[in-house]
Amino acid sequence: MKFLNDLAPSFDLTYNDVFMVPARSDVTSRFDVDLATSDGTGTTLPLVVANMTAISGKRMAETIARRGGIAIIPQDIPLDIVAHTVERVKSAHTVYDTPVTVGPSTTVGEAMSLIPKRAHGAVVVVEDGKVLGVVTEGDGAEIERFAQVREVMTTDVLTFEAGTDPKQCFNEMSARHVDFAPVVDGGSLLGVLTRKSALRSTIYDPAVDAAGRLVIGAAVGINGDVTGKAAALLEMGIDVLVVDTAHGHQDKMLEALPLVVAARDAYAEQSGRRVPVAAGNVVSAAGVRDLVSAGADIIKVGVGPGAMCTTRMMTGVGRPQFSAVMECAAAARELGAHVWADGGVRYPRDVALALAAGAASVMIGSWFAGTLESPGDLKVGPDGRPYKESFGMASARAVSNRTRDAAGFERARMALFEEGISSSRMFLDPERPGVEDLVDSIIAGVRSSATYAGARSIEEFHQRAVVGLQSSAGYDEGRPLRASW
Repeated sequence: MKFLNDLAPSFDLTYNDVFMVPARSDVTSRFDVDLATSDGTGTTLPLVVANMTAISGKRMAETIARRGGIAIIPQDIPLDIVAHTVERVKSAHTVYDTPVTVGPSTTVGEAMSLIPKRAHGAVVVVEDGKVLGVVTEGDGAEIERFAQVREVMTTDVLTFEAGTDPKQCFNEMSARHVDFAPVVDGGSLLGVLTRKSALRSTIYDPAVDAAGRLVIGAAVGINGDVTGKAAALLEMGIDVLVVDTAHGHQDKMLEALPLVVAARDAYAEQSGRRVPVAAGNVVSAAGVRDLVSAGADIIKVGVGPGAMCTTRMMTGVGRPQFSAVMECAAAARELGAHVWADGGVRYPRDVALALAAGAASVMIGSWFAGTLESPGDLKVGPDGRPYKESFGMASARAVSNRTRDAAGFERARMALFEEGISSSRMFLDPERPGVEDLVDSIIAGVRSSATYAGARSIEEFHQRAVVGLQSSAGYDEGRPLRASW
């Protein structure tokens, strides 16, 4: 990446402070752009779901990996729950979504409560593995909640045999005017497909491990039995270990990180599988060098840019994210390491700019909180708008969860100090309620940005990108108007 007219800034920059200049390009289609990352995680898209309790769970991990990214399970989730999550993700189909299933005697009320658990908007009624019918929100409207689904389900159900060409599936669903179809294997339910997911299966490549299973990562903190937890996560089949703390450039991190790396190396010698280790967060070249020296393969970059983070307002500590990513990526590149740009992205342009600055992948948190796949329960505000609750991982709420085993006095004392929002409503976009809808929007923007730069890969994009500086008026000029002026 270089600056327009070689005008290097004398101050640090956020994503809003910069723009990209189009270059002569022979890349004629977005589909000519390969967005696979080189950081060793196996992802085919440069997207990482942040290790936040309100965002990253089994549904999110499965869905994002099916489209090419990876989710990181938070460090404060009990190990037995993490093991269950990893097992579910690893057993999920790489093409077909996991169905929400009920029996014929399930009540309509229970079935309706399960529909928002997946973006496909329906539950499949099964008995002994066989599809009996399908229930959608429309089927349950104005029906007594204690009625059984056998009374309202649609029994004339279009099904597809596993392996049917996605184009054929799309055309048959379109001809039948349906948007949802169960997929069966030998008569037994295997998964579900929608018209959109049929299209997506031809656009995205899933992120899979050497055994062809979907990938998933997990975080470990720098306190407690770091070695034991890292070893346990590796045995579960985790594909990337993230050593995570808000201030990554501290002695405690530099003590804990080698322990995780040693556990990883021992596991690699035993299993023949080398798992990348990420660590952070830092915002300086010095921080990158110290973490790479301690064994990290990937460095998480970002202090204070997240929507749930109050660190900068509370402490004055942090750094504008574009400059932080640019400096840290350059330092990591010299050492053969990679960086993840963690936080501060609110539009597809921000993801593109992070990649232009040198990031291997971009970590997204709050942007994905307001989706059907995030772990929280779907709630409805007074105005009828659906939302999910989100909170920062340094908030009093997160600290309370993380210190649940501490003595009451110590737990209360630690909760006095917070650097994050404990409750925020993240409203679902009615046009993009699922995380896949957001991925479509982000990747469309990033691929298009690469074609403007004349790049066919993330590495070429970083090399060819030309970035200029702009005023706040310049940024506002590029914003679309939803209504006339």
